[in-house]
Amino acid sequence: MSSGSVRVDAWLWAIRVYKTRSAATTACRAGHVRVNGSPAKAAQVVRPGDELRVRINGFDRMLTVREPIAKRVGAAVAATAFEDKTPPPPPREFAGVIAVRDRGAGRPTKRERREIDHLRGRD
Repeated sequence: MSSGSVRVDAWLWAIRVYKTRSAATTACRAGHVRVNGSPAKAAQVVRPGDELRVRINGFDRMLTVREPIAKRVGAAVAATAFEDKTPPPPPREFAGVIAVRDRGAGRPTKRERREIDHLRGRD
């Protein structure tokens, strides 16, 4: 590899998207990482300007490579190595009523459970 490129799994680990490099490798194998629109293998090389789409906990993060770093660095330095283009999540909408039980009230009865489910829209 040239000095201006690094493996995608090592880069995702170095910029602290994943806690371990093996977690980043597993995400690549599972198809949760895309480089410039195509699924990426763990050994695929990323260069400055590449766009990554990483699926984490059911949400996509869109990152652009500014600097390819292979070693894990401090959080402040890692933040300068990428540009986060992820749109903000949509605001959560509630039905206006939140079911709250008093602490120590015990388990809900069958009737109370049905009422809670109805309020949460799980009929």
